[in-house]
Parts: sequence; structure tokens; C-alpha cells
Amino acid sequence: MSQHSLATQAVLDSIKAIDFDWSNMEQAGSTVIAAAALRAVTDQVVPSDADEPRNYIPMAIECQRIRTELLAIAAELESA
Repeated sequence: MSQHSLATQAVLDSIKAIDFDWSNMEQAGSTVIAAAALRAVTDQVVPSDADEPRNYIPMAIECQRIRTELLAIAAELESA
């Protein structure tokens, strides 16, 4: 079993806690679902500057930092 960051493991635990028959899916399936869900949430919560430009520089920097961290969790899930 590969080691995940605490954030990634929290996402996996949340996905596995859903009332769904995971016995019919491979382990990789749950990580793909988690990554897709996280990418969708990221786009909703922290849109790309290309989609929603921000004029206030500190806010723009912070939003993109958060977006980068969320997308890094999704990338880790996809590679699991």
C-alpha cells in the first residue's frame, strides 16, 4: 500500500465513507472518483484566473496557492 499525504488520505477516507458498494470496484477506481470530485470542487471553489481574473493581487496569489494545493491532491490520487 502506498503512503498518501494526510490531505489525500482524508479525501480517500471521505470517499470510502459514502454509502456505496465499493466491493464492486477496484481500489484504483475510488482514487479516480476522488480525484475527479476534487477537481470539480476546485473549479467551483477556486476558479482559475483564466476563468475569473482577480484585480486584487494578494487575493489572486492566495486563491492560486489554494488551487495549486487542491490540484496537487487530485494529481496524487490519480497516480495512486
